[in-house]
Amino acid sequence: MLARAGTRIGLPTIPLFMLAGILFGPHTPGLALFDDPTDLKLLSALGLVFLLFYLGLEFHLDDLVSGGGRLLTAGGLYLLLNVGGGLAFGFALGWGGREAFVLAGVIGISSSAIVTKILMDMGRLGNPESRLILGIIVVEDVFLALYLALLQPILSGADSFTAAAVDFGKALAFLLILASAARWGGRWIGRLVDLKDDELLVVTFVGLAVLVAGVAEEFGVSDAIGAFMVGLVLGATPSAKRIQTLVHPLRDAFAAIFFFAFGLQIDPGDLTSVAVPVAIAVAITLVLNMAAGLLAGRIHGFGREPSANVALTVLSRGEFALVLATMAAAAGLDPRLAPFIAGYVLILAVAGPLLSLRSERLGRMLPERWFPPLAGKEEPAATGGERAGP
Repeated sequence: MLARAGTRIGLPTIPLFMLAGILFGPHTPGLALFDDPTDLKLLSALGLVFLLFYLGLEFHLDDLVSGGGRLLTAGGLYLLLNVGGGLAFGFALGWGGREAFVLAGVIGISSSAIVTKILMDMGRLGNPESRLILGIIVVEDVFLALYLALLQPILSGADSFTAAAVDFGKALAFLLILASAARWGGRWIGRLVDLKDDELLVVTFVGLAVLVAGVAEEFGVSDAIGAFMVGLVLGATPSAKRIQTLVHPLRDAFAAIFFFAFGLQIDPGDLTSVAVPVAIAVAITLVLNMAAGLLAGRIHGFGREPSANVALTVLSRGEFALVLATMAAAAGLDPRLAPFIAGYVLILAVAGPLLSLRSERLGRMLPERWFPPLAGKEEPAATGGERAGP
């Protein structure tokens, strides 16, 4: 009911599912739907698997290559500012080194689910700057795979550089094997999922996603990255579009349970104890996102309004931050991380779409001289909504 009410005013469902978990969890007075959040542990784990599996299906290396050097520069600049700023903020908090690396990912990586939904709901997929926005998301996906491979040995508490290097090497080898399968094994893997019956196809790709996620954990790699890589492999097959369509309801249903289960673990009283760090992190994210987005827009020769669209559309944080919170809790890190991430995601998952809705109005407040068009490139006229495609 919360999600239905929120969507009527343009809010994404992710923070509303989390809010439902907080309101009806064991830590909030009134009706408690679950006395023990771990009752949903298995269903929540499947939600994480399907989220990352779907993300892998959507990712295509060709999209990154076709974007050219300017896209890589813009995406790299976005990550450098936001992840670097998140890491600095994490160390400044003084909660610990491992916690700082988690916060770098939480603050540095936007929500692809919310960003895509914003572009669709606001009719902006045809805007020239939307290709840049989606390109930044693709660059983030590449970074995500490497980041999770690096983070796993850090969270496992490797007691020496050699042990950490060995753990990272195993994770990287696992990634390279699956990436090679995605790049060169599409024909053979395609035969495995070349099934006319939808039921058999669903059973096959669900089985593969869960199996490889479990194998990944046995190798010391996050189950999330295992699921992501299976999606990457199947995304290179001719059946990718069918799989994407069939997994969509599974992703939505189990992801809702994942977000709800995360909310069940949050004690509202703990949110007040991290209110100041959350407010500072939100302010830092807004400043860094604006700087990165405006610079990326300028690199591509966009004017102030399209550049503001870029900056504010990729502002939302969501599913990946909650994935990191779950991994941090499993690793026994500082208990303040979970309420911090919950408050941070709740604010930005709501503020991102609302600010994006007003991005063109905010863009007109910026000095026009900051955005000289590239030679031979004319900026399209603003229409207040959707622009014609390039």
